[in-house]
Amino acid sequence: MLREAFVVAAKDLRIEARSHVGRTQVVPFALVVVVLFGLALDPDRGLLTRAAPGLLWVTVLLTALLATQRSLALESADRAVDQLRVSGIDPAAVFLGKAAALSVQLLVVVTALAVGVVVLYGAVLASPLLLIASALVATAGLALAGTLYGAVAAGLRVRETLVPLLVLPVVAPVLLGATRAWEAGVGLAVSDGWPWLRLLVAFMVVFAAAGVMAFGPLLEDA
Repeated sequence: MLREAFVVAAKDLRIEARSHVGRTQVVPFALVVVVLFGLALDPDRGLLTRAAPGLLWVTVLLTALLATQRSLALESADRAVDQLRVSGIDPAAVFLGKAAALSVQLLVVVTALAVGVVVLYGAVLASPLLLIASALVATAGLALAGTLYGAVAAGLRVRETLVPLLVLPVVAPVLLGATRAWEAGVGLAVSDGWPWLRLLVAFMVVFAAAGVMAFGPLLEDA
């Protein structure tokens, strides 16, 4: 299953690399949002620095919605989802592969945004290990939830507007946990950020298990 998941992830990443959508649209969108936040809060530089982790993860969440829609579009074009169904690949591997590809794309966005908040907001990366660990787990959780709910809405005509309504309330724990962990990671919180990492891990495990079990029937319905 893991080998098949790697094949699916590699396929999605090759398509994204050749289309240049991530480099020319998704990453610039995220950076523009960060710049706009900076313009809105620039009169209060201290507030901007304190709000940097929350603003970063709100931007990542908005970007994840765009990337999820893009992932859905890959399988909707020319009924590629039918080819996945008859390919013999384990649906669980399809789910894990697509989530892995989406997670890699989000990690690229997080890296670009981290540079942005350091340059524009004056944030200091005080605990790199915590920042990296929480970024890895949080992006995986967002990717798993987005892929699962994307499959729920895949067969509907209103999927473009339904996916955000489904995903946003569910990923609130990721937004909260990642923001608190990054507040500790940039030295803005007196409390320890590692307990929030456990929340992110629990979220990731729950949605990984749910997706592995439910993606097969959802793929058939799509």
